[in-house]
Amino acid sequence: MNTESTDSIPSRPSVAQINLAHFTSNIENIRQKVQGRKVMGVVKANAYGHGLVPVAKHLEQIGIDYLGVAFLEEGIILRKAGVRSPILVMGGIFSTQIRYYLDFQLEITVSSVDKLKQVEEIAKEANKIASIHLKIDTGMERIGVHSYSSKEMIEKAVQSKYCDVKGIYSHLACSDDPDSPMTQVQIERFQDALQHIEALQVPMPLRHLANSGAILHFPETYFDMVRPGIIIYGVMPDPLAKPTIALQPVLQLESQVVFFKVVQAERPISYGATWAPDHPIRVVTIPIGYGDGYSRALSNQAEVIIRGKKFPIVGRVCMDQFMVNLEWNTAYNGDAVVLIGTQGQETIRVEELATLANTIPYEILTGLAERIPRVYFQPKE
Repeated sequence: MNTESTDSIPSRPSVAQINLAHFTSNIENIRQKVQGRKVMGVVKANAYGHGLVPVAKHLEQIGIDYLGVAFLEEGIILRKAGVRSPILVMGGIFSTQIRYYLDFQLEITVSSVDKLKQVEEIAKEANKIASIHLKIDTGMERIGVHSYSSKEMIEKAVQSKYCDVKGIYSHLACSDDPDSPMTQVQIERFQDALQHIEALQVPMPLRHLANSGAILHFPETYFDMVRPGIIIYGVMPDPLAKPTIALQPVLQLESQVVFFKVVQAERPISYGATWAPDHPIRVVTIPIGYGDGYSRALSNQAEVIIRGKKFPIVGRVCMDQFMVNLEWNTAYNGDAVVLIGTQGQETIRVEELATLANTIPYEILTGLAERIPRVYFQPKE
């Protein structure tokens, strides 16, 4: 019986390489763009597929002001990993979760008078002060109190003995498009809500509105803090977005050739027999598939880079592998294959894959499965 530990088994050839120096560069360029405002690095959804804990620790190391996550459990993972930066949990809350927010010193999104009451009651029972951010709905219709009915929640929160209002914020629906009129409407609604705090003549909490698109396009949304998400990973949020900040992609997805064959004319490739050559070709198999988050929608659509040249995927992407048409070019088992990133003079960007798959870059990145190893490196200057 083989009792060898899995720790000694060589890792699979597919890997996501994470360039920490590019993270640092992107944050520095964002800071320069927003001219001294605080920056919250958004690391929800496994840091957009880049790895929650390593990314958060790196951002903390380079002086990030805040971290943003979606769910309580993400915040707890970071605290247990030793991350000490302020962490805002931006999702909705349940009363059964509130004590954990207090225990792990996580900042709570309060989105209604009822939620505020729940937080107050549990904070009082625990004899603790809850750190909260008030969520104003200015047009997403997701969570948050409508701006036009926000006065009561704002007043009660500011007057609360058991809540410390650290921030007030909203989220923009259309800022990826620099020409969308919706953003100006949302800015005005947010400012209307802020007037309720000004009227109380109390210190203004952190005001934050700008997401990635707004950082790129709308300086009037910067207020006291900005919340970059996808742009800290070096990816543009939308084809309409303008590259007003120099960004470097952080993630490179690579694999290796695992099998080589010659396929004769009229011999279909992969499930469904959706593609067949009309002449003999060389085909290689790559050991990564939709089970790793490489979308099946890229079947017969995407390309990969091998030996510095682009070649098309042919046939359907399988759960664990796909095939590539070399025509009559040469490749060998073990050759490096780039799915996202650069090899030689060729580059494949996340944004390109998103267009081919009829989706958005966020889905491409966050869909990368945990079974793909992440390797973190920082090139020497």
